[in-house]
Amino acid sequence: MNNKIIIINGPNLNLLGEREQSQYGSTSYNKLKENCSKKAQEIGIDIKFAQSNIEGELVNIIQDSRNKFDGMIINAAAFTHTSIAIRDALDLFKKPIIELHLSNIYKREEFRHKSLISGVVTGGIFGLGAEGYILAIISLQKTLQNENK
Repeated sequence: MNNKIIIINGPNLNLLGEREQSQYGSTSYNKLKENCSKKAQEIGIDIKFAQSNIEGELVNIIQDSRNKFDGMIINAAAFTHTSIAIRDALDLFKKPIIELHLSNIYKREEFRHKSLISGVVTGGIFGLGAEGYILAIISLQKTLQNENK
């Protein structure tokens, strides 16, 4: 079974737990990584985390992931709504991708209602807070299992 996934986080997610807790919750970025690593270990998934506040670095991470990982979870944060470059890089990945947002982008400001990356990902999880990451790991694991049957 293919079981290597990368979890990519965009701008400001390194400040989870410190910023806008009403939108993003109180879980810190380090605690989020710890919780995800624990769940991944339980279900036999190897995960790597990446975070950047810089669009070009995220594009490089996505491009470099093509030959290293079997699947991807991405919370592109604000770049979800603005970055054609990230969308194009994701389109080149050609493996399962789950788009993830801690908040429900469709219940927020109108400019957040448009995701430029939704059209090239396998599926999405929105508005379930930090628990969304755990659900994304489980879902991606099942998707990868089904691909190998």
